[in-house]
Amino acid sequence: MKQTINYKIPLLLLATSVLAISCKDRNKQYFDTKYVKPEIVKEASSAVSSPEESLKKFYLPKGYKIELVASEPMIDEPVTIAWDGNGKMYVAEMNTYMQDVDGSGTNRSISKIKQLIDTDGDGKMDKSTVFIDSLLLPRMILPLDNGELIVNETYSYDLWKYTDTNHDGVADKKERVYYNPRRRGGNLEHQQSGLLWSLDNWVYTTYNPLRFKFTKDRVIADTVANMPSGQWGLTQDDLGNLFYSTAGGENPAYGFQQPPIYGDYSPKERLEPGFMETWPIVGTPDVQGGPFRLKKDGTLNHFTGVAGQTIYRGHTLPANMYGDLFIPEPVGRFIRRAKVKNVDGLKVLSNAYYQTEFLASTDLNFRPVWSETGPDGALYVVDMYRGIIQESNWTRKGSKIRPVIKRKKLDKNIGRGRIYRIVHEEIEPDKQPKLLDKTSLELVDYLGHRNGWYRNTAQKLIILRQDKKVIPKLKEIALDNESLWSRWFGANKDYGLERIHALWTLEGLEAIDKALLKEKFTDKDERVRLTAIRISENFLKENDDTFFEAYETLATDSSIEVVNQVALSLRFSDSKKATSLLKQIQRKNTDNKVISHSATESLKKDDERLVALKERIKDRTNNHIANILRGYDIYNQLCTTCHGPDLKGAENEDGSRVAPPLLGSPRVKGDIDQLAKILLHGLIGEVDGKDYGVMMSLKSNDDAWIANVLSYVRAMNNEEAVQKWRISKVRERNKDRTDYWTLKELKKSKK
Repeated sequence: MKQTINYKIPLLLLATSVLAISCKDRNKQYFDTKYVKPEIVKEASSAVSSPEESLKKFYLPKGYKIELVASEPMIDEPVTIAWDGNGKMYVAEMNTYMQDVDGSGTNRSISKIKQLIDTDGDGKMDKSTVFIDSLLLPRMILPLDNGELIVNETYSYDLWKYTDTNHDGVADKKERVYYNPRRRGGNLEHQQSGLLWSLDNWVYTTYNPLRFKFTKDRVIADTVANMPSGQWGLTQDDLGNLFYSTAGGENPAYGFQQPPIYGDYSPKERLEPGFMETWPIVGTPDVQGGPFRLKKDGTLNHFTGVAGQTIYRGHTLPANMYGDLFIPEPVGRFIRRAKVKNVDGLKVLSNAYYQTEFLASTDLNFRPVWSETGPDGALYVVDMYRGIIQESNWTRKGSKIRPVIKRKKLDKNIGRGRIYRIVHEEIEPDKQPKLLDKTSLELVDYLGHRNGWYRNTAQKLIILRQDKKVIPKLKEIALDNESLWSRWFGANKDYGLERIHALWTLEGLEAIDKALLKEKFTDKDERVRLTAIRISENFLKENDDTFFEAYETLATDSSIEVVNQVALSLRFSDSKKATSLLKQIQRKNTDNKVISHSATESLKKDDERLVALKERIKDRTNNHIANILRGYDIYNQLCTTCHGPDLKGAENEDGSRVAPPLLGSPRVKGDIDQLAKILLHGLIGEVDGKDYGVMMSLKSNDDAWIANVLSYVRAMNNEEAVQKWRISKVRERNKDRTDYWTLKELKKSKK
């Protein structure tokens, strides 16, 4: 009798074994027991430590290790990093940043971007070249394909593409791909950052209400109304929600409830009570706010210098770390690990540890300004390693911080920098990627990689190449990527995320069709259903009502996130059907704050603040109206983080105000010359009985800029507009002044 052999059984056993081996370390239960918090060093030395000595001053949870990746003299004043598809690291350096307490020579064009390579695969960089020289404080970098790097410099809106055509590690070709003739004013801390290629194929920055789309031969700019502004740092989660922060407003995380295209929704409840309290392990004498920003033990009591945050989306650290937000705090010398919890559709941040931080140092020169998930799955940290971290607007004579800088000799510690990676002692980091060497078809296989860096980079490269040959394979994945065979050999793969990236890659190739979206409206993974709704907005904007029957079904979906996405997306339709469905969603979800907010905002359609402003100023001259509206845009880009969108002062978690209210302010409603002096030179000391710290100088902006923003603020107080010539006269009369004003001085001042 002939024996029948069942080949499926050994194959299944083999696949199961492969899966078990690949999951072995990462999915092990790590309890993340926090270190026993050491005794706080109240008055640490400011002496410079070698990289090896600095490593001994870090404290991490048990099982985690911090390793040196690069240090001086290989790098000098690093501020941000990015990797190309083959794992070459680009490091932007601000080589002129605060080289003394006055910031002398800051605006010299001698900064660099370096290319670092790990040639032997040990995780430490051992080859360095100056990729670009003679830059003015480079602040944004974005690697594209085949030796191409997009760069933005401080005070400019322009984007330049640098290319290394002969692959020697030095750029030899330069071309401007986005041009804006205006020069951005303000000090260098209040400039845009980011250049984040997001899931939706748009590239986002902070501050400016702009986003960019990079195609094979051009860059498209798009204006986005009411998007969050942010300051230094920008990151995204798996669904393309962006996390902003601002040091000026002492706000460690906001804007992450929804993608920025839908505006800023940042309710107070997004942070658990007590989240703003910080737990450094070293005394913080050099805090700009002075003693009221310190605990009894001399450590920082509240976030202040937050910058360079990242959502960890790697694959070689414990699985319970995936999706957590890491927030560097350079003033407090620590990094916060925040858990992102979903509470009835609202994303809520909480400290992962009780009264401690994930990483902290007793080295006063440790200045973490950036963090990133690496291709190897490790968490990278950029340490500017220096004495002064505040820009010269905050270190001038009369500031609380200047005497501390002098006493601790922090101004002497310059010209260094370190890059670290955080790994786990039981999990081996991955090796260097080789995505630039892959064909477009091969890149498709990485859209389901466990590391978000791989997924996003593969998607970016496919779209830049515009290789249409991948479309059939992408559609096949989007429709069905969970066959038995795929499950056997796709160890640890998140199939839903792979379908999401396949859909967005098709969108970037302009290959999305209605039939595919209809199919995905019923996908078993709620994240895929949500994605299909977002992508269908392209048809809504064309007044195409093909999907309304599907939207009506999705409006009662079992997932809060899916229902909320319907409410968000319907704002792009002007049809009566959309309005009717939005009102229905609003009625049925009155008990859900998130959905109710989305439906209400979508029904508004227009920017109500702008509509109200136009009504308020409609009887003024055309010239004054134009200037006030320009001032409205300036205020939203720069001033809201401290003074709030309503001009009442941005609110801290405890109900106090970050800055004085501008509505009803006697200074705003009073003498225009005195108001101009405040903007030109800054303000220090008590305002209406409260010390808010330092109001920075804005004199680096031109007279029209200052006149316009003052015209808007005064218009909101029903006062006359401000003329440019008046600012010019005040500037000329006080051209030799270098100090801040106090209100007492202003009252005596005649000029």
